[in-house]
Amino acid sequence: ILFIAVEEIDRLLSGALEADHNRITACAPWTVRDVLAHCSGSMLRAIEDRGHRFTPEDNETDVDERRTWPFVQVRDELTITAQPTADRIDAAGGPLDGLGLGVWVHSGDIREALAVADPYAAPGYELGIQVLADRSHRKDFSLAVDLGDYSLNFGTGPRAGTLTTDVETFVRLTGGRSPDPARYRLEGAQPSDLVLFG
Repeated sequence: ILFIAVEEIDRLLSGALEADHNRITACAPWTVRDVLAHCSGSMLRAIEDRGHRFTPEDNETDVDERRTWPFVQVRDELTITAQPTADRIDAAGGPLDGLGLGVWVHSGDIREALAVADPYAAPGYELGIQVLADRSHRKDFSLAVDLGDYSLNFGTGPRAGTLTTDVETFVRLTGGRSPDPARYRLEGAQPSDLVLFG
């Protein structure tokens, strides 16, 4: 999923104007450039085996370290580090899977800032929603989730209710990205209960 996300980000930004680099994302006050810097910075940390706690402080350090770089240098770092990061994720055998997923969700943040339709139903969403479901195992309740063409279980605890929605909204819900209430029906839980990271 990391490669798919990096390819999508590179595709989006290869022809982007400078004004697009400064568009505010769902991770406000971060801009497109800031999200890109965070992604490439966290990937480099994985390669160099420098622990990333994904705290606001660590995330901001990724951005600050690249503040003076030309935009193309930040974008190039993302693509150059993709293969070694993927190798590191595979070698870890699970603990780093969230890194690839995080970059994929951030590709949705960039798509949204650039006004792409249904931004969080990004390329690779079939794999993305499965990884999200896998990461939901930490929850002490479960929901039966109907995404139209896909059905999955969210959480591993006692059955609490159901969620009926679409892929785009499911990613927004689990990522804390302001879902449209008209696009989902949730019973037995609150939207905040579904947030896995944000």
